[in-house]
Formats: sequence, C-alpha cells, structure tokens
Amino acid sequence: METIARLGVVGCGLMGSGIAEVAALRGIDVLAAEATREAAEAGRRRITGSLDRGVLRGKISEEVRDLALARLSFTHDLGNMADRQFVIEAVAENRDIKTNVIQTLDKVVADPRAVLATNTSSLPIVDLAVATERPEQVIGMHFFNPVPVQTLVELIPALTTAEDTLDRTRRFATEQLGKVTVQAPDRSGFVVNALLVPYLLAAVRMVESGSASAEDIDRGMELGCAHPMGPLRLLDLVGLDTAQAIADSLYDEYREPLYAPPALLRRMVAAGRLGRKSGRGFYDYSA
Repeated sequence: METIARLGVVGCGLMGSGIAEVAALRGIDVLAAEATREAAEAGRRRITGSLDRGVLRGKISEEVRDLALARLSFTHDLGNMADRQFVIEAVAENRDIKTNVIQTLDKVVADPRAVLATNTSSLPIVDLAVATERPEQVIGMHFFNPVPVQTLVELIPALTTAEDTLDRTRRFATEQLGKVTVQAPDRSGFVVNALLVPYLLAAVRMVESGSASAEDIDRGMELGCAHPMGPLRLLDLVGLDTAQAIADSLYDEYREPLYAPPALLRRMVAAGRLGRKSGRGFYDYSA
C-alpha cells in the first residue's frame, strides 16, 4: 500500500482545521494553507485549542498533542504545496473559489499522481475536475463536522476520476485517517445531504409558519426520534449560510420544491444570523 506521508489542506476553517488535526494525530505531516498570514495563524490557534481541549478532557496525552503540533505547519502561499502527495481543499462552499483553488493546485503540485480532493458538500465534482489538466486525479472527499468526532467520509468519484484514485483515496481515509467511507454518486448533495437537507428545511418552514417553536421542534426530534441534536440546533452548528448554499445547489440540480431554501433562512443569512459562528441563529450564543 502507498502511504501518504505529506498531506496538504487548503482552508483552516472548521472543516479544514478538523481534517488537519485528525491527520496530524494519525502521524501524517500536514501543511495547512490559508489566504493570508493572519488567517493561517487563526487556523493554528483553532487546532491548538482543539488539541488542548482533548488533553483537558483526557482524550489525548500532552505528549500526543505535542507530537501532533510538531507535524503541523502553516502557509499563506499555495506554491508551498509543491511537494504534497495528497491535497484536500476545504475552502468556502463557493464554485468560483473552489475552482480557483483546484486550478492553482493543479499547477503547483509537482507529483503527477498526487490526488486533489475537494471537501465540497454539494458541488458537482466533475465541474472542478475538468478545470484541471489532471481530471483523473480529482475526487470528492466529504468530511462531516466536527471532523475529529464524526467517523464518516463520503467518497465521490466524478466520471473522469480514475479507479486508482478512488482506491488510493479510500485506503487513505480508512487505513490512515481511521474513517469509515461510503461511495456516493456525483450528484448534488451526494447521499447524506440529499436526505438530510430536506429534513432541515422542513424544520425551518415549521418555524416560519408558526407551527412550532425552534425549542419544541428540536426537543421533539431529540426525545421522540433519539436524534443527538435537533434540526435547528444542527443548522446553527453547520452555519445557516452553508446550509443555504447547499440547498441552492440541490435545487439547481433537482428543481424540486423540497430543496428550495425557505424565505426565513434567506432572511436570517442576510441579517448575519448564521448560527454559532456569528453568535446568533435560531438560538442565541452570545453568552
């Protein structure tokens, strides 16, 4: 088996920092990239804070934390990804931004066999693949938040993805990162979000129509259906802007009303009420 020793992660937000943390804990050298020096330092602080919390909770030792931090380095120049064997982009869920990142990686990553993976939640993988000179090496690799806790990774090969790329990505995810994989079709939403998003949007419509409060909807699903988190708390965790982007992509693909973002969701995003990351969504996190 080919072992990936040098991983690149582009984007140090919630998803990218989680991917980088997991890989570093599993003994992989990780280079994490952000758009600016300040953003890269913020990513470093996010990962360090997460590892420190792991120590405080007794999940990892101080030695394990220190070894993981030693395997992490940060950059704001994608040109430094040249020596990476495998790169995962985890930037904003925006087609233009992701396309630009993938095209840049295509130019700078020297190894012609290097896998270029995208952590998109909903965008067609083939659209990103054909923007490169190596479409056979591009694949979807959809992690779930929070990455250090959630075990699932969806693997999404495009029509252009080589079978060898799929096999190498599956082995990397399972044998090196310790994840469980499912293979999904290259259609918007893949498997999980194609099922999950209509449920989340239905909860928003219930609030919008006055049928039930956010608290009662969440309590009902948590206690009545044994869900670990109700749909509106989950939306606040994911980010309402991210949820809207995924819903828009699903609606563009399927043109079915159940995928259309409700007006309330759009208004909350416009007002900056994005959930936990902004301090307020369906719930208030300012305290």
